[in-house]
Amino acid sequence: MTTTSISFLASIQHDLQLVDSIMRTQTEGHYPGLSLALDLILKSGGKRIRPSVTLLVGHMLGAPREKLLTLAAAIELLHTATLIHDDLIDNSLLRRGMPTINSQWSPGATVLTGDFFFARAAKLAADTDSIPVMKIFSQTLSTIVNGEITQLFAIRCRLDREDYFKRIYAKTASLFETAAMTAALISPANPATIEDMRQYGYNIGVAFQIVDDVLDFTGEQETLGKPVGNDLQQGLVTLPAICYVEANPDDEDVVPLLEGKCPNPNQMQRLIDAIRKSGAPERALQEAEQFIEKGISKLVNQPAGLERDCLKELAKFITHRFK
Repeated sequence: MTTTSISFLASIQHDLQLVDSIMRTQTEGHYPGLSLALDLILKSGGKRIRPSVTLLVGHMLGAPREKLLTLAAAIELLHTATLIHDDLIDNSLLRRGMPTINSQWSPGATVLTGDFFFARAAKLAADTDSIPVMKIFSQTLSTIVNGEITQLFAIRCRLDREDYFKRIYAKTASLFETAAMTAALISPANPATIEDMRQYGYNIGVAFQIVDDVLDFTGEQETLGKPVGNDLQQGLVTLPAICYVEANPDDEDVVPLLEGKCPNPNQMQRLIDAIRKSGAPERALQEAEQFIEKGISKLVNQPAGLERDCLKELAKFITHRFK
């Protein structure tokens, strides 16, 4: 059962529990191990931010309750499927202190488990009986998977802001965008409102990933469950590193990045340490906060009330969740 101590989500706590219940029903009548796999993931925690966005937007705009719950479950199950594949690709053995599927099952079984939940998420999206929702859902799935494939085959240590924001749109912001926009689509909302909700989701989704990338440098290995600066060590240049290079182009350890190459191991460790000690993570966080403000601005013309207030607080929470 999902519980959260985040006060601004208290109003949808019961709905989030129903979303978990709907997700669990998706394994009924199938291989028993799938139920165990889903249970393992759900028990690993998580704030359920994406389905919370869906529920709050839908309640604010008057979406039919049953369709809204089904849609929120589809969104979270899609996210769950991506986590299964991500953990396998990254060879992560723990997620939030709990064993991952791939730490217990073979790679083949792990891939098929992720595929199963992708399929069940799509089925839930279809249960909303909304053709526009189904189209957007399939487009989002394609965006996420294409982003992962592109990242696997991308040039390592590419120092490019535009490329970075394209990557985090595919990886994270696209699903936030879908979570908000599809909730508006099943509501009696006009096109302008639907577009506002799309932009709300997009902006807070970009901020969410930037904060994750900041945490990759500012956190500790015991908390992160992976080495500090792991993305950069894997050749993925994120916003904190970009900010550092922009401010310190003469640092000899950034020369390889400027030349489109990866630093050697010694340079890499010095560079990670320098980024951690610099103001680069804070500058990246400031950019995330700008996206949050853009997202919040899209709520101004929406119906006043508890849900709008909660959506505003949810957005602010994204950049304050580690403080």
